[in-house]
Amino acid sequence: MKEKLMKCNKHYRSFLSHKLAPPIIQTKRLAAVTAAALLLLLYIIATKDAAWPPLANMKSTDGDDVVYEFPLDCDAWNKTNTCPRNYPTSSPPENLSPAGGVPGMCPEYFRWIHEDLKPWKETGITRPMVEKARRSAHFRLVVSGGRMYVEEYRKSIQSRALFSMWGMVQLLRWYPGKLPDLELMFDCDDRPVVRAKDYRNPSSGPPPVFRYCSDERSLDIVFPDWSFWGWAETNIKPWRSVTKDIKEGNKRRKWKDRVPLAYWKGNPKVTPSRADLIKCNLTRRHNFNTLLYVQDWKKEARRGYKQSSLGDQCTHRYKIYIEGWAWSVSEKYIMACDSPTLYVASRFHDFFVRGMVPLHHYWPINKTSKCKSLQFAVHWGNNNNHTSQVSYNMTLIHLRILRSFVYSKRVRVCEGN
Repeated sequence: MKEKLMKCNKHYRSFLSHKLAPPIIQTKRLAAVTAAALLLLLYIIATKDAAWPPLANMKSTDGDDVVYEFPLDCDAWNKTNTCPRNYPTSSPPENLSPAGGVPGMCPEYFRWIHEDLKPWKETGITRPMVEKARRSAHFRLVVSGGRMYVEEYRKSIQSRALFSMWGMVQLLRWYPGKLPDLELMFDCDDRPVVRAKDYRNPSSGPPPVFRYCSDERSLDIVFPDWSFWGWAETNIKPWRSVTKDIKEGNKRRKWKDRVPLAYWKGNPKVTPSRADLIKCNLTRRHNFNTLLYVQDWKKEARRGYKQSSLGDQCTHRYKIYIEGWAWSVSEKYIMACDSPTLYVASRFHDFFVRGMVPLHHYWPINKTSKCKSLQFAVHWGNNNNHTSQVSYNMTLIHLRILRSFVYSKRVRVCEGN
């Protein structure tokens, strides 16, 4: 897997040489049609339990999960600048059958899709707004007649752009004919750039910029991050493979037999908040019920990532999440462990965390008093084992959205939409 991902990273630029298709929507129609197309696209991506059967209710004929993969064939792209002709155009779900009924109502978190698109509710999205987004975008992505076209403006960090595009390619393969014609601008950097205060006038026309996270001060539209499809530079496999590794790792040690402390491993230099977290580490003088480690990715690369396997990091009763320069990719991996997540209050949000409920999906940690807050959370959890494990189970139920948004097999329309 490592060699394959790194090979793809080496050749990814050839994919970006696709010529951009002609504008798919004329200016007069753009305002009405683009907003509707983006809303439909986000519905398709975000839908889980109410739109598709949850994976827990999906069974294959042989008793195992059936996984349809569309491999990232970078050599083919390098030679032809297009996807290979032998790639499947769809993935029929004949081998899967729902084991239970599926409610028809949209889940509560769907309201965030409407919230993200609210700035364009009255005016729609016009051609000038789209072109304004070019100032910060890494690439323009167009879907026209079931085909995807890309125009690159600047290089992204590492292989972020490649894997983000690859996610859209897979979406087209899973749902042929179901994606509307659309055009979007994508920014692969960490922090949001469309400041809400610059567009307080209803007719000011904010640019519709897609990115991996946003905050309450910004109007950027959140989209699943690139690592769901792979992160070559850190040897992280696609989400489905990673969750299988974590699931196997969880089986090796029961929760009650794990180290009864809170664990975190990452780079503390990217933000003052993380540097402050390191002060909560276990020492001879202080015990805040934590074990905190510094991650050195350069050293890990030289060692072949032997100490960074995500499947081997569910060994403590509690896992700490704290954002970095922006939101952190580590969020979903931390929450996938069968250990309660101690979630340090964050400024930034990704596409799914807003639907999570404190004390239901995670334990909130006070960002201005991290050490004492962590100490209390671990102490309380160790004395209320049953409640802690129930909280973890609720988190796993919520995380089905992450397992299903790429690999689910069919799309249904929620009632009333």
